[in-house]
Amino acid sequence: MQKSSVFASQHSKNASPANHHPEPNVNWDNARIFLAVARTGTLRGAAQRLGVDQATVGRRIAALEGELSAKLFLRTSTALVLTPAGEALIGPAEAMEQAAHTIERRIAGTDEQLAGTIRVATTETLAATFVLPAIAQLRQQHPGIDIVCMTSKSIANLTKREADVAVRTVRPDSPDLIARRIAQLETGIYASRSYVAARGMPEEGTAFAGHDLVLYPRNEVPWMWEDLCGEPISRGRVVLQSSSAMTVFEAIVAGIGITELVCHRAETRPELVRVLPNRRDTQDVWLVTHADLHKTARVRALMDAIVNVFCAYKKPATPQRAQTA
Repeated sequence: MQKSSVFASQHSKNASPANHHPEPNVNWDNARIFLAVARTGTLRGAAQRLGVDQATVGRRIAALEGELSAKLFLRTSTALVLTPAGEALIGPAEAMEQAAHTIERRIAGTDEQLAGTIRVATTETLAATFVLPAIAQLRQQHPGIDIVCMTSKSIANLTKREADVAVRTVRPDSPDLIARRIAQLETGIYASRSYVAARGMPEEGTAFAGHDLVLYPRNEVPWMWEDLCGEPISRGRVVLQSSSAMTVFEAIVAGIGITELVCHRAETRPELVRVLPNRRDTQDVWLVTHADLHKTARVRALMDAIVNVFCAYKKPATPQRAQTA
């Protein structure tokens, strides 16, 4: 994509002609690096975010400061901090970023080829249980399509093209996004057979007294620290916390404790047994893309494959928990 210039440095209105220099043009490549440094606070962090080497980031920032005849960052003991000149550059640079993303989305939205790369963002659990089978199906039908699958509990920004498609349990509220509810997943409380043999079954209404629990950190999934499928956890002991869905799942298989899991996934492991079977919940699953991309052939093909996999899942009729994470 051709990088366009959008803003220039500010000069004093009283500058004499002898001291006047041509207004420097800042291209999108330099603005992109400037924003990455401003957002991460380090040259290394910016380099990792952009997939370039740290020396390149340093050279680009030095060149940009030379072009603008202004210091954009101050180095502290822990980070690079914006100067007033750097603060003034944030707004114009973000305007360039928004324009660049709009151009990229609209060009991609006219692409009718069943080939190329698609970025899909989802959670570890949804990836392992549903999205990866959909990708396998897609690759059989359209081997020219490549996938970048990004798993995280945080929500990817589709407007900024952090992903082309998202599969998540929180409905987006942006008017620029198209969202379709494709499933309700039942969740239940599970432990391993070895755990139950050693510790016994928890009893409903006892708030997991005498039992060990495996949870996500409180700041990531706060509702888990109140109850699991409606059963309070106040008398249980949290013996393991992990940000990784795979680690939490395998911890239950290993017999470390009890937690709430998606039933469809838990039932694939014979080592697991459902405890407190009357306690259950549901989670909505949303398939999301940007309005500029929803007619792109390869995006459409991936979304169709994801829907096909979810269609094989029987939706539960149990009440739904309000999603907070």
